[in-house]
Amino acid sequence: MEFGLLVILMCVVAYCMVAHRASSSIITAPMVFLGLGVLIANSSIMGPENTESMLDLVAEVSLIILLFLDAAQSDLKALRRDHIWPMRMLLIGLPLSILIGVIVAIPLFPDLPLPLLALMAAILAPTDAALGQAVVSNKNVPERERLSLTVESGLNDGMALPIILLFASLIMGMEAAEGEQMNWVIFGLSQVVLGPLAGVALGWVGARLFLYAESKQLTAPTYEGIAVLALAGSSYLFALLIGGNGFIAAFVAGLTFGNLVVGHCKFIYEFTESEGQMLVWAAFLFIGLGLLPEAFNALSWPVASYILLSLFLVRPLAIYISLIGTDTSKLTRLFFGWFGPRGLATALFALLVAEEIGHEFGQAIIVLAVNAVWMSALLHGITASPGANWYAKKAVKQALSSNLQ
Repeated sequence: MEFGLLVILMCVVAYCMVAHRASSSIITAPMVFLGLGVLIANSSIMGPENTESMLDLVAEVSLIILLFLDAAQSDLKALRRDHIWPMRMLLIGLPLSILIGVIVAIPLFPDLPLPLLALMAAILAPTDAALGQAVVSNKNVPERERLSLTVESGLNDGMALPIILLFASLIMGMEAAEGEQMNWVIFGLSQVVLGPLAGVALGWVGARLFLYAESKQLTAPTYEGIAVLALAGSSYLFALLIGGNGFIAAFVAGLTFGNLVVGHCKFIYEFTESEGQMLVWAAFLFIGLGLLPEAFNALSWPVASYILLSLFLVRPLAIYISLIGTDTSKLTRLFFGWFGPRGLATALFALLVAEEIGHEFGQAIIVLAVNAVWMSALLHGITASPGANWYAKKAVKQALSSNLQ
């Protein structure tokens, strides 16, 4: 165990020495740490025992903190001005991607029940900005595009979770009673209504306390950072206590907090670039160590085909359709459709429902989700930096052409 941890930490040191150069290449941190986890698992340096429970904790904490901090860095004024794109992708693109995903799955898995196919499509619907960091952090990409992708990835996992839980309940036979169907409708509504309310409340109160303490010189930057992390966790837990969605609450709390204290809390911008990266790296390491070897061995051609169709067809088509009628260009719609990588949310949600729906179906969901994560990490990682730079050049040319006309 000690030797395995030593190897991991030394690899982290080695990667950090070249991380700046790697961030602008086709080699991304998720790719590196997924691969490192697989290598360690296959070398017997450290076994996969107990890594699943550790992955649950690390992935959940990572999602909460990074959702909060990513949102806190978003420009709410710009979002109010340019909210159409992300709202279309969330309210039309997300349900449409699930619907198209089910249609695509039917001929590939003719023997599986429809609720399981719907669950598979929903598991692959959430996106993860961490895998496309080279896109959302690339200043050459127009701000509106970067903000739209950040908001979409921040909210779509929280919006997908009630749908995922509903389909999981259908698999367990909960659709039999009409009263229980209504209970799940109420549950879904409470998740997407109470979650944002909890986020706004905690974000507003936290921001007011922060500004007051700073104005009275009661705190210092070191303690402010700890308070921000605690506030992120508090928003998540408060939402759970009142029946809302914790992930949506964390994102909305960050959006509220960051735009009220804008310019006053350097930690918001510094943590994501340093300690926040370690959380993401650890989560992908545990996926590679504890889940990927077994999932890869169980990968079949229908599952691989479905994942690739989800990446190359399902989401791009759903996003393209959702943005018809807006001021997006065809290029922008294709850009948004491709840069929707599957990451921590996909793996975490699969783990959440796997135990509840039985071993056979649960294992199928794990195999699908984990293989989708490594495929997405590879494909989106390779294309993120060059794709963002290419799109930025094309966007500038389009803008100049429009101005000339």
